[in-house]
Amino acid sequence: MKTEKKPTPALVPCPAILLSVAGDEKPNIITLSWAANVCSNPPTLVVGIRPNRFSHDLVRKAGDFVVNIPSADLIKETIFCGSRSGKDHDKFEECKLTPLASTKVTSPMIKECPINIECKTEKIVGLGAHDLFIAEIVAVHVEESILDSNGRLDPEKANLFTYLPLAAEYWKLGEKIA
Repeated sequence: MKTEKKPTPALVPCPAILLSVAGDEKPNIITLSWAANVCSNPPTLVVGIRPNRFSHDLVRKAGDFVVNIPSADLIKETIFCGSRSGKDHDKFEECKLTPLASTKVTSPMIKECPINIECKTEKIVGLGAHDLFIAEIVAVHVEESILDSNGRLDPEKANLFTYLPLAAEYWKLGEKIA
């Protein structure tokens, strides 16, 4: 037996990302789980941001952003950045996160995140509750300590986690199965 649910975002798991963006007065961070790789050549990803969110206009004006992949050690900061507005909070300062100059975009990376993906916005598509920011990946930075001897990501060392929209919960990634 299966239970039919009303239409809802049901694709699981979703990445938990900290998107950082240059601001008019200070940089900001927003937690998102509506993010996905969508093309390998050119490398392209998308993020969905509600137009009423403070970060939406910052991302639109900047024309770029950084997708920062946090480790599970940053779960409290991830929740904080997703539940507070940058209009009222300096999330870098309050979470004790370090803005780090990017190499290809104006928006800062988050030093404490083991993976940082610099992106330039190519197109914005209105979808309804969210606008889809389609962005070319122009640089990727990976902390050397989470790479294996072949220079590939070691998920155990990265200590990553995910968001499950059907459960509205964060979960740590498990073991390799194939």
